[in-house]
Amino acid sequence: MKYNLSEITEVIKNRRTIYPEMYSTRKVHREIIEDLLNNAIWAPTHGLTQPWRFSVFTGDGLVKLSEFQSGLYSKLFTGDSFNEMKFNKLKNRPLLASAVIAVSVKRDKKEKISELEETEAVACAIQNMHLTATAYGLGAFWASPKLIYRPEMKEFLGLEDKDNCVALFYIGYPNMEEWPKGQRRPIEYSTTWINE
Repeated sequence: MKYNLSEITEVIKNRRTIYPEMYSTRKVHREIIEDLLNNAIWAPTHGLTQPWRFSVFTGDGLVKLSEFQSGLYSKLFTGDSFNEMKFNKLKNRPLLASAVIAVSVKRDKKEKISELEETEAVACAIQNMHLTATAYGLGAFWASPKLIYRPEMKEFLGLEDKDNCVALFYIGYPNMEEWPKGQRRPIEYSTTWINE
């Protein structure tokens, strides 16, 4: 065997969604964030279009993201449609994280690869980031509030019309005694074998 499969399997099985409310105030160093991004870009990419783009918010950038999200929500939802809990999450979560990475799909000018395939490549990049965060013992949370699909978000991130933000990836050191446990149904529930 070329690699230690048991270690790889453990990292995969221990990947968890850990929300910003569970992070400590300890900061994640830039070099570690760069490791997440360097592993992200090794995701599969049809036609080598490498459609991922990353906007990394740290320090005062987190305040900027917080103000943008909560401001846009307040603008779009008023009266009975305003949900204070959603507003507070959009406002407070960036301030609880050490960093937030906005992950976007940058469409190839020739559009030789379908948008779906480009989005799938970016999703694989996010999984690489999540696994790398797990290996570092970092909490990570892939958020996709509806606001990220709006034209205002494209403008905020400097994206072009056909590009799309697909995730806000929160990271921080967990403030918990034990790493969360998880479970999955056995593969028999989701697998069909075709032998003939």
